Amino acid sequence: MGLLDELEQEAQKRKADADDAERRKAEREEVFRTKLDPGITALYEYLNKLIGNLKILQPKKSQRYALVGYGEIVGYIEHEYDLKVNTQPGSKEIALTFPCLVAHEECPLVEVAGASKVRTVAGAFQRYHLGGLLEPKKDASGEVISAKFKAKGRIAMTATFSADADSAVVKMQFVNFDALGTAAKTVPAAQLTEALFDDIGRYITREPSGLFQEALSDSYRSQLRTKVQQEQIKRRWESKISAQQQTFRKFSTGIAEASSAKARAEKAHVTPARMKETMMPGPASPIASPITTKMPVPMMAPRPSAVRSSTPTERWSWCSLSSVSPTSASTGLVMNRPLPFAA
Repeated sequence: MGLLDELEQEAQKRKADADDAERRKAEREEVFRTKLDPGITALYEYLNKLIGNLKILQPKKSQRYALVGYGEIVGYIEHEYDLKVNTQPGSKEIALTFPCLVAHEECPLVEVAGASKVRTVAGAFQRYHLGGLLEPKKDASGEVISAKFKAKGRIAMTATFSADADSAVVKMQFVNFDALGTAAKTVPAAQLTEALFDDIGRYITREPSGLFQEALSDSYRSQLRTKVQQEQIKRRWESKISAQQQTFRKFSTGIAEASSAKARAEKAHVTPARMKETMMPGPASPIASPITTKMPVPMMAPRPSAVRSSTPTERWSWCSLSSVSPTSASTGLVMNRPLPFAA
């Protein structure tokens, strides 16, 4: 492939991309002309009727905003509406503005100490055009180191709806509605219906609305529902287990306390308290007290036992009465004498 062929292919590719971009632009302009522009015009007519009824009815609607470093700001919507539409070639924008009057009496009085904290709260008050800085105290350099705050003033609430041919969608912004700040949402031209208008009207009048509820598929909703049910079942089982554990602990504690009390009672019953005897002088008592005597240990009576003498003895034998002495004859015993041997 030569150089000219390469250049020609690159040129054709760029031309095709340009034609495609031009085609998409033409489609977006067609969507804006046939859907977005009429839809924004219908929304403007709807809002114009809405604020007309609100000015007559004057419903009392309260707002509560959480401000970091201060607390909760309470306010009430004032029905002073400013509705404008700005039309340009290929774009259209609607802006609705109305104030929320801060209820000074219902807001808290907060004392803030510290230069940095005072600057933070004061900056937030200034950002939302609020007043209420009281009793500022400064140091030697002139910097505020402590102050009291009690909110007052008006908070601007703004709803903006814009559409253009470049994006072919409707961009919505709501400032200081649900909270201090901006909430945004984008919808395609096909959703510019009366149902969307009704959600917008309810949101502006601070009624329950599905404006910021995303459209979910049935399968995804089923998955979410199943997950929620599983979480609920899990929490129920956790609650049951926790209750059973508490009951078991109480039961175990009761058994331990009962066993301990029983053991103490048995010990007190079996083992009497030991008392140290102490002699205290006092008046003589006429009642004789029992005398305790100690019995001696019984002793066994002695028994006679035969004992053989270890000394030599002389034997006695029976003999004729003529050869013994009168004393020996009386006992019947004769002394052994050696027999005479013949010479």
